[in-house]
Amino acid sequence: MSTSITRADCVARDQQDPLRSLRERFDLPEGVIYLDGNSLGARPKAALARAQDVVSREWGTDLIKSWNTAGWFELPKRLGDRLAPLIGARAGEVVVTDTTSLNLFKALAAALQIQSTGPNAARRTIVTERSNFPTDIYMAEGLTQWLRQGYSVRLVDSVDEIPAAVDADCAVLMLTHVNYRTGYQHDMAQLTRHAHANGALAVWDLAHSAGAVPVDLHGANADFAVGCTYKYLNGGPGAPAFIWVPQRHQAAFAHPLTGWWSHAAPFAMSHGFTAVDGIGRALCGTQPVLSLALVECGLEVFEATTMAAIRAKSLALTDLFIALVESTCAQHPLGLVTPREHARRGSQASFTHPHGYAVMAALIARGVIGDYREPEIMRFGFTPLYTSYADVWDAVAILKDILDRESYDTRLERSAVT
Repeated sequence: MSTSITRADCVARDQQDPLRSLRERFDLPEGVIYLDGNSLGARPKAALARAQDVVSREWGTDLIKSWNTAGWFELPKRLGDRLAPLIGARAGEVVVTDTTSLNLFKALAAALQIQSTGPNAARRTIVTERSNFPTDIYMAEGLTQWLRQGYSVRLVDSVDEIPAAVDADCAVLMLTHVNYRTGYQHDMAQLTRHAHANGALAVWDLAHSAGAVPVDLHGANADFAVGCTYKYLNGGPGAPAFIWVPQRHQAAFAHPLTGWWSHAAPFAMSHGFTAVDGIGRALCGTQPVLSLALVECGLEVFEATTMAAIRAKSLALTDLFIALVESTCAQHPLGLVTPREHARRGSQASFTHPHGYAVMAALIARGVIGDYREPEIMRFGFTPLYTSYADVWDAVAILKDILDRESYDTRLERSAVT
């Protein structure tokens, strides 16, 4: 591979990497370079023993007693407190529960309810980007359609259009902090200030931020936030998501999904709903204990480092990947869609190619796992806890070989999950 950066340089950087020991805490398959932690994080080694203990002892032996003896009932709040420092939240402000989509529904419903009882009661619009993750838009549209009170969703086509869209009719600005396709990172503090200055509330989706980039929700004075635990937080496939409700909004936090776990006295079994005080209002129904338990294994790893150290390595990995791709594959029709500017970049690098799906399939067949998103985008996610600099060099070498040889099949049928 013709470049001034050699594999030996990358190996040397790995030897000096302050996070290098954390790689040993993950079970990574032999012969695989995993660059898809932005979609599903790798398995912490501790997860298998934890799952076995929950199934065999807590469930198998202690049975229903474990709601009390094993702390199952408090698990969503305990995990929330453990996750909170990674996103600039405080104890008692986060619960791990439900899905990102459901939590977003709760946050939007609560935000609209808060707006409807104050000086902004006439506002009826949720503003977001057309490029936002589709489920976020679906949930916002579904909520506004069910409310049937003139509410609507306004989609903007560029970041530059956001300020003007937060107008006198905007009740909520709903944005994903790091774009899932491009890796573009918003200035959360600036956009939240703009929303507040114009009478709107700010709801943030941290699905591609939590555990990948530093987030300071309190510093940004955000209103609500949601996110998932199965990407950079390594909680496992379909692991429960999280929702953040700052203390200042908790008394007014209300949503239609009033399940018994958010009741002030769930085991009183009384008629009529009375919301519990605090972050428990964001809960709904009975929690999936086994999935929740595995989330803790991923969160434990973060306590051995800092988000500053993770961010420094993330930027170094993505800088290296971009430099190697552009210097060694320049003759191929690749287009970088991820920002070069560090402040605007998440922890991924995305390139377009006219045959992006076929090229990605060929990469996966060669042991380099990324993923594909329309239109023509190959996504490569970098998880500093376990991605090495040598991984980056080797992945680009394989990409170059596939492109040089055109060893990809454009006739491939699309898999159900791309």
